Amino acid sequence: MDQSSNLAALDKLKARIQALRAKTIDNGCTEDEALSAAAKVAELLDRYDLSLTDVEIREASCEQRTFETHRKKRVPLDDCIGAIAHFCDCRVWREKNHAGEARFVFFGLRSDIEVAHYLTELIDSAVRSEAGRYKTTREYQAFRHNERHLANASFALGMVAYIADRLTAMKAERDQVIQNSGRALVAVKAAVVDAEFEKLDLKLRAQRGGSRMVSMAAYEAGGAAGALLAINPGIGSARSGRK
Repeated sequence: MDQSSNLAALDKLKARIQALRAKTIDNGCTEDEALSAAAKVAELLDRYDLSLTDVEIREASCEQRTFETHRKKRVPLDDCIGAIAHFCDCRVWREKNHAGEARFVFFGLRSDIEVAHYLTELIDSAVRSEAGRYKTTREYQAFRHNERHLANASFALGMVAYIADRLTAMKAERDQVIQNSGRALVAVKAAVVDAEFEKLDLKLRAQRGGSRMVSMAAYEAGGAAGALLAINPGIGSARSGRK
C-alpha cells in the first residue's frame, strides 16, 4: 500500500468512526446499536491494520489524542482506561488540564488512538446511561438517601471493572487470531509505540489505588450491566497481510 492509499484507507476508517459516533453517542441509541457499533469499529481497525505492511507500520508516526473528563476527581473510567489503551495497542496517561480537570491522553498510531477515543466515549456514555436506569430500579430505591451516593459509585465501579476484564480477554483473543494469520503485527506495533513513547521522556508515576468503600449489591448490579455491554470485535478469520 503506497502512502496515498494508506492515507485514503485511514480517512475511510476515521469517517466510519465518525458515522458510528453520530449513531451511538451524539444522537443517543439503543443498547443493541451501541454494541453493534463497538464490534464494528474494532473489526474495521483489525482489517485496516492487516492491510498495512510491517515496513509501513514501522515508518508510521505516533500521535496524541485527549479525552476530557470535565471532572476534578476520579471518574469511573479511571478503572477502565488502561484496558482500553491495551485493547487499542496504545499508551495512556492521566493529567490535569488548565482548569485542574482530569483528562486522559492516548498515545500511539493514529488509527489506534482514534478507536481508543471512540471506545472511551462509548463506554463513558454507556456507564452514564446504565447508571441512570439503575436509579429507577427497586434495588436502588431501597437504599437510604444517605447511602445512594455510595450506591451510584459502586454501580459504576462494578460496571467498568467488568468491561475492563472483557476488553482484556478480547484483546488476547484478537491477538491470537492475528498471530494465527502468520503476522507479527502486535509485536511490530508495540515496538514502534514503545520507541516513540520513550522519546517523550515523560515523568509518569503510578497512581495509588487505595481502598474504597463499596456497596456489593450496587457493585454486582454494575457488573451485570457491564455484561450487557459485551463488545465482541474480533476478526472472525484474519486474512494474511503483506510482510
